[in-house]
Amino acid sequence: MTTTFNSIKTLRDTLKPLRADKKIALVPTMGNLHEGHISLVKLAKQHADIVVVSIFVNPTQFGVGEDLDSYPRTLDADTQKLIEAETDYIFAPTVEEMYPIMPPPTQVLAGSISQQLCGQSRPTHFDGVGIVVTKLFNIVQPDVAIFGEKDYQQLAIIKQLVRDLSFDIQIIGGPIVRAEDGLALSSRNQYLTDNERAIAPELHKAVLDLAVKLENAEANSIESLQSLIDTSIAEINAKGFKVDYLAVKNQDLTEIMDFNGPQEWVIAVAAWLGKARLLDNQQVVVNK
Repeated sequence: MTTTFNSIKTLRDTLKPLRADKKIALVPTMGNLHEGHISLVKLAKQHADIVVVSIFVNPTQFGVGEDLDSYPRTLDADTQKLIEAETDYIFAPTVEEMYPIMPPPTQVLAGSISQQLCGQSRPTHFDGVGIVVTKLFNIVQPDVAIFGEKDYQQLAIIKQLVRDLSFDIQIIGGPIVRAEDGLALSSRNQYLTDNERAIAPELHKAVLDLAVKLENAEANSIESLQSLIDTSIAEINAKGFKVDYLAVKNQDLTEIMDFNGPQEWVIAVAAWLGKARLLDNQQVVVNK
């Protein structure tokens, strides 16, 4: 049976006696759930006895002019999906419950890892992620927390947060779930018009094309790597997107300096298509 909580205290009181012999997993979400979210719930069930899914549209991670007010809120439909997925507990607090003072005077900052990629165009976004995730970890005190790999930078920041703040939590990344045409599932995909939806899979195709070039060792210097990136950006923009960024990094999101021997890299991209800002990434192994 799935139970929904709006109160921090009630959820804590419910979970407290279960800790003695149950493993607890947390799946943080902002609601408007799709199959990507449900795959995270299923993954959580493989790693824990009790699964808690939070549904909270977190205002602190939205910048000025972003889509906080229009972000889809579908709690009833989300609840039904989570019941069908046999979720144990749903935590759906109000803004007032999560933030007695708004904006909250306390901050959880991630440093340089948050100031690149998405952080360049959304400079306060990961500060908001830091405080809400820290609060959820403190409220639920899970043994395991599941985050989607589509938000690659966010996942890296969460891993850093857990390490630096000594949370005793195992962080697990859930693989990207895609539509049949390759588009990564996202709540913001519903902003796409029919014409834009037909174009949207081209973003993933471009990332895959770049991955093939990297795997074929076409980048053997910083200059040649940047040339491949610039070409990919131009090709993506020519298809109707407006690229926010396209970057190739080491998998810990540090800059690539070494081109010798086997390397594990990640291609990360964000691009606007109409009103939708689409994210994608692809991990690659080069110089095998």
